[in-house]
Amino acid sequence: MTDTSEDWRSLLTRWSQEWADARAAEVAQGEPAARDEEPLHTRWLGFPAAPEERIRALEERLGHRLPPSYRTFLAVSDGWRHAGGFVWVLAGTDGARWHEDSAGLSEYFPGELDDDSTPQDHLLAGMWGRALQLDVESDALYVLLDPGDVDDAGEWAVYTWAPWHADNPTRYGSFRTFMDAMYRQFHHLEVSRTERTGSVFVNATTRALDAAVDTARLDALGGRYEQAAVTLAEAVSYGRPRAAGLRDQIRRLLGETYMVYFHGLADDPMYVPEVVPVLLAEHVRTGRDGGLPPHSLPGAPEAVRETADGILRQLREGTYRYTAEGLFGRAVEEAREQARWGETDAAWHTLRAALPEWRPLGADHLAPIGLCADPLLGPLITQERGRELLATPRAGQPGNTPAPAADLDPPGLAWPADGDPGRPRDAYRFLLLEGVTPAELPALIGADGTTALDAPATRREARRLPAGAPDSAPWADLARMAVGRAGTDWSFAFESRPRGRFDERRFTSPALAASAATGTRTVTVWSQPSTGHRPAVFHLSVARDGEERYALTTNGTTTTTRGPVPESLLPPPGTLSEDDGLRRAERHILEALAHHLAVRLPRFALTHSRLHTVLTRPWNRPPEPGEVYLTVRIVPGGPGHGTQT
Repeated sequence: MTDTSEDWRSLLTRWSQEWADARAAEVAQGEPAARDEEPLHTRWLGFPAAPEERIRALEERLGHRLPPSYRTFLAVSDGWRHAGGFVWVLAGTDGARWHEDSAGLSEYFPGELDDDSTPQDHLLAGMWGRALQLDVESDALYVLLDPGDVDDAGEWAVYTWAPWHADNPTRYGSFRTFMDAMYRQFHHLEVSRTERTGSVFVNATTRALDAAVDTARLDALGGRYEQAAVTLAEAVSYGRPRAAGLRDQIRRLLGETYMVYFHGLADDPMYVPEVVPVLLAEHVRTGRDGGLPPHSLPGAPEAVRETADGILRQLREGTYRYTAEGLFGRAVEEAREQARWGETDAAWHTLRAALPEWRPLGADHLAPIGLCADPLLGPLITQERGRELLATPRAGQPGNTPAPAADLDPPGLAWPADGDPGRPRDAYRFLLLEGVTPAELPALIGADGTTALDAPATRREARRLPAGAPDSAPWADLARMAVGRAGTDWSFAFESRPRGRFDERRFTSPALAASAATGTRTVTVWSQPSTGHRPAVFHLSVARDGEERYALTTNGTTTTTRGPVPESLLPPPGTLSEDDGLRRAERHILEALAHHLAVRLPRFALTHSRLHTVLTRPWNRPPEPGEVYLTVRIVPGGPGHGTQT
């Protein structure tokens, strides 16, 4: 849309009057700067309008017709003062001149062009030599209008750059877009100044923006988060208090973490229990050491910092737990219990059903953002679920309940056979035990001296835990396995990328002895993809009362069985000789087993969340008399000596 003179006059008049009002308090305390005397007296930051003949004379001098928004601006004000906080005088018809790369910046921005350079890089490379320079007096800030970067409406892009900015030039689509941004910058800087000085900056614009923030808050609580986010982003660009803290809650639940600081909330004792754990959890997740991140709680009271220190300690130790009041708080506890045993979809269903009962801690609290910091519940909040949470009406606000997000766990047992897209399949092994709870597994399959499960851990964290007992034999293939529920009356223990290799001559399953103790069925599965020189192996065995009832092992294109293996569990005839045949046979067996036993393995919990772990008994038997084995141990050497064996 083409800007009219009236559009410009409305913006520039409002800007001038708000600037004059903001400066009035300063003037009362001292003399204004010489350049500000006239605009303070006239309450007008501009200059007299440029007549048409002067604008045409400028165009003749430049050899270009000016872009529409700049041309119309000149017809209202022939230049401008205080365009934002760093341009004190902006050129009119007299001051506009070709830049001609006077500072030699084309050498640095965008740098040397090559085959990977983008069209925008090529535009920027030529911009310095052809741009019209508009800054007359500034804090070393260049304002450049580029006739080589033109849109369909004939608008020239504006680029700004300053040596103190330490970044690439900032691009604006037109002169009007640039001036709108500078008006917002003026507001933003005034808010910062009032926070420092305790002065007041209130006018019709700020009142309208604050009213819009209040409306956005209610929209967000009513599930209309996208509408709220747009309103809050606009208010943030003006620096309105509250807007950033509210918007950051929406951004974090959508999976964003960059520059999410919960401004105005993180140092408020009312909101500290909700937002500070989220900030610090990200600090811990990225592996940063030391105490509180310096940017997270600037100027916070000592009591808040002490609370934050305690939260940081809990996060590092893995003992932090998110809590909430009322019915939603009870749902949080129930969901955590479900998540700790791998039932992450059920845990999300529990939270989702209770969301309408959630209540904010105060007027600037939009959602249970603290869930993101909980070590068990935080991983549940994917981007899709974050959107579902935000779209669910809360705190008694009216709105439409969104359609449920899809569950993340596939049914059954077959998904490990598929591996991760784009990477080689990993080996894995797992146990299924009937009639026992996960908490009972240490007594049934645990290594000697194991009496309880270890704390919940991610797959990566679990691999850092000890892989053997201090007194375990050097030949023993102990496994660090994640445990949880595998269905009604079934538990599982699962290990990806086991350290040991399957050798049927020495293989023995920890589940065999467990079946003797429980008198119920146990299942052992071990999958080992081909390594090139070794064929792929897949093993399945079922035991009861301490005895193996049946077993099958595929090794390359050969299948061996023991006992009466159900027909449904055998590989389809001819499958193993086909391309990708073993994987498809493996998938067939696992699908049939899941159907036969009504069991499942929770993919999301095993790959993206935290589960308790247990160190199991050996998966191999002791060497018999006369058998020889070799143990190789690699330990770090001294400085400059690499490793030793």
